Amino acid sequence: MVALTLSPTKTLFLNSHLLHSTFKPHFINPYSTKTQSLHSSRFLSFNLVTCKLKSPQDIKNKDKNISKKIVLSEAAPSLAEKGGDGGGGGEGNGNGEVKAKSGGNLMRLVKRFPRKVLGVLSNLPLAIGEMFAVAALMALGTFIDQGEAPDFYFQKYPEDNPVLGFFTWRWVLTLGFDHMYSSPVFLGTLVLLGASLMACTYTTQIPLVKVARRWNFLDSSEAIRKQEYSDTLPRASVQDLGVLLMGAGYEVFLKGPSLYAFKGLAGRFAPIGVHLAMILIMAGGTLSAAGSFRGSVTVPQGLNFVVGDVLGPTGFLSTPTDAFNTEVHINSFYMDYYDSGEVSQFHTDLSLFDLDGKEKMRKTISVNDPLRYGGITIYQTDWSFSALQILKDDEGPFNLAMAPLKINGEKKLFGTFLPVGDAESPNVKGISMLARDLQSIVIYDLEGKFSGVRRPGSKLPIDIDGSRIVIVDAIGSSGLDLKTDPGVPIVYAGFGALMLTTCISFLSHSRIWALQDGTMVIVGGKTNRAKAEFPEEMDRLLDRVPEIVESSRSKEPDKVSG
Repeated sequence: MVALTLSPTKTLFLNSHLLHSTFKPHFINPYSTKTQSLHSSRFLSFNLVTCKLKSPQDIKNKDKNISKKIVLSEAAPSLAEKGGDGGGGGEGNGNGEVKAKSGGNLMRLVKRFPRKVLGVLSNLPLAIGEMFAVAALMALGTFIDQGEAPDFYFQKYPEDNPVLGFFTWRWVLTLGFDHMYSSPVFLGTLVLLGASLMACTYTTQIPLVKVARRWNFLDSSEAIRKQEYSDTLPRASVQDLGVLLMGAGYEVFLKGPSLYAFKGLAGRFAPIGVHLAMILIMAGGTLSAAGSFRGSVTVPQGLNFVVGDVLGPTGFLSTPTDAFNTEVHINSFYMDYYDSGEVSQFHTDLSLFDLDGKEKMRKTISVNDPLRYGGITIYQTDWSFSALQILKDDEGPFNLAMAPLKINGEKKLFGTFLPVGDAESPNVKGISMLARDLQSIVIYDLEGKFSGVRRPGSKLPIDIDGSRIVIVDAIGSSGLDLKTDPGVPIVYAGFGALMLTTCISFLSHSRIWALQDGTMVIVGGKTNRAKAEFPEEMDRLLDRVPEIVESSRSKEPDKVSG
């Protein structure tokens, strides 16, 4: 058939013999205004005349075909529509083509850039290197004392005796290693690791899940036999196999004689969950390091303090809350002792008041039993001896401040001094009192000789060089640590998700294909885990597939015909 286009909406189909016998085309100048007849009763104007004729030689040599086309239209195109004609049109079109090509190259470059970046970030060696870098920085942060004053690092890492021959205080203070976990180096490494995890998830894990969710039927017996496991059931039905697979927990899909089944798809989602959990942990850790407040205070019994006066920011994300206006009052402080006299536990009775003086909360805290209020946690961490309350010659009471004394060992020792005589004399003398805890006071006379031991509150007097002393009370001080840590819930959630998704990742993603070929069923399958147990599981399933047996009635006609 040959098609002649008479108009934009009409096409005339003619047989080849009619074309050769009755149709005699006249090749005319397309720019001529004259018309010539194709037939005595038809007048058509030709815009462009081409023919596409195939000979036996053209069929053999397709690459050497002479391609021509017959186009019939109502009018010829004007010269202005031709790109190569005209005085300035060719140059303008050339510039337009150059601009279009340069713009296209730029757009292609912009589109390829994110893919290249994703390819670099999802590189496994890079991600492993980032994890080692994070671990090294964390180890270095454990080695270097955190949060100390600059003078501390001047003395510990001097320039005249650098650690390892090069590490001095300049490294610590310049790179922010004195606050490692909120330093730009550490946070930048975490951001890079998080970007690598997200890139790996986007480029690798999500496509794997999409592929695993597809109904992937195999219509070729050769493709099924190439699987990790394959077997043939000589007389079986693919429908019976599907019922057994459904009972074994598989999702089964049938398409004609083909079967596809899978189970354990959650195992494919697990790596994505692991990556998200790790990102959640890093985000929570970053928020804890750069968005927290911390502070310590030692407050004598009976006094109070404002939370906001104690807490200080740890990073650029730290934001105070209304709870910072809370006032904390130390109602009492006391300690528990072992039978040997050593301190076993210490307790502080705290009351929290708002700006209006209304008590909002009260609790007695101890070591490992903190108080939490408005996102602020108050820990019992230390204790001290604030003052000793005494009576002298039935006068007083007087509060003598207790000062910590430096001795060898880790045990605490506190002391105070009660002047006797002229306190303005250059050679003033007095009574010395020492204490290791709040339960007993050791008293020495003017010559420094031991005079006796008294318990606070016993009301038992002691006479020293004409002075009568009664120990009324030992006032202790509570050592408290305060902090806000908004990243803790995020870190806990991340670790919980990490444990859950890690367990899920051990689930095997198994896939099975089957094809009904007459009375024979060809079965194949593979799994990503538990590869040793998978063939045993398949053998047990296939052993349960019922065998198709021909009935005796179906065989009788064959015997009669024979």
